[in-house]
Amino acid sequence: MALKDGLLAEIKHEAASTKKILEKVPVEHLSWKPHEKSMTLGRLASHVAEIPRWVSNIIRADEYNFQTQPMKRNDAQSKEELLTLFEETLNKAVADIEAVDNEELFKTWTVKNGEHTVFQLAKIGSLRGWAYNHLYHHRGQLSVYLRLLDIPVPGMYGPSADESMV
Repeated sequence: MALKDGLLAEIKHEAASTKKILEKVPVEHLSWKPHEKSMTLGRLASHVAEIPRWVSNIIRADEYNFQTQPMKRNDAQSKEELLTLFEETLNKAVADIEAVDNEELFKTWTVKNGEHTVFQLAKIGSLRGWAYNHLYHHRGQLSVYLRLLDIPVPGMYGPSADESMV
């Protein structure tokens, strides 16, 4: 079994939960944020939708440098834009995982900020931490934003307080 098989199964499974929560984002509250240091709801939701891009970045290159490759931030202004952004980044990530081999996954991926090395880790570890866990972390934040806005929160790993088991 290739390592990519497990990565593919997980990203596809988790995509359904991510889509459920993005569908709940109330566009009339995109500028809302729970604290002055927090991202706005719109920025956070767009960030969740664009995180699968990191899968492609990790697989396609051995290094990422924030100074020479600034990340283009998307700020979706509608639910359609948000879901389209997620589908596009997800589909590209899935295609890149399908094309990768085990040897590539054990190559080192380096993150830099100019000349400063932020970290180095095997691509498989970078995929788990920088892409997958990063997505789950911000998706969890998004569920808190929804709760604070009194928007029903969909269950991610079983029902939420807003859903029944049946």
